[in-house]
Amino acid sequence: MKKMKIILSFIMLGFLIISCNNDDTKSSYPYAVRMTDAPGPYDEVNVDLQGVEVTGDAGQTVTLNVKKGIYNLLDFSNGVSTLIATDSLEISKVEQIRLILGTNNTVVINNVSYPLSTPSADQTGLKLQVHQTLQQGILYSVLLDFDANKSIVSTGNGAYKLKPVIRTIEAAISGSIKGKITPVGSLAVVTAVDALTNLSYSTNVNTSGEFLVMGLPSGTYNLTITPVLPLAPVTKSTIVVTTGNTTDLGTVILL
Repeated sequence: MKKMKIILSFIMLGFLIISCNNDDTKSSYPYAVRMTDAPGPYDEVNVDLQGVEVTGDAGQTVTLNVKKGIYNLLDFSNGVSTLIATDSLEISKVEQIRLILGTNNTVVINNVSYPLSTPSADQTGLKLQVHQTLQQGILYSVLLDFDANKSIVSTGNGAYKLKPVIRTIEAAISGSIKGKITPVGSLAVVTAVDALTNLSYSTNVNTSGEFLVMGLPSGTYNLTITPVLPLAPVTKSTIVVTTGNTTDLGTVILL
């Protein structure tokens, strides 16, 4: 029992340090951008991706962590996609995604490569409307679906132009569980265990007594709140988590 108290004391000390460092931080919303393609009658369609930005409803612009490089769109057709940018946003509404393209765009036809001229407006920012309202604890993903067939325009004399035609598909790919404990001020570790896979996800209660276990795949979970002694652990069973939603447990009383 003494050993258990020592272990819990270390856990709670670590949480207390983290809480003190994070009290003044803003809410953050994990965000990811993926890319896929509708097949076209080409050997390759290579797009030079240099940047991805998102714009909030108040005009705020955030530059995402992007995987720069040349992507062959035809590598990502028939349900295959690739991750091109991620970040944790401090804006709760995304109105627009802006793709910044370089000049090394090409199309390969019958094993011959042709440069794709790109309008300067697209190089400085191809703007895509999304209009997303983000919820804390949910990992949001936007899939950019290129239409390679419509995006390549022949201008004659063996010249081609890239005029990207892109459909945005918005999805939240995880859920979360939130709640609050009483008495407020009690330190506790919160662990959610997937009833099917037995995978566990943990967090700590903050100084206001609130907790949020996020990034959970959809499924049924058993959640245990383990406070510092002499308070006893509390378990909540068969909590259903669905994609894109936060399950609110309300206030949990610790005795």
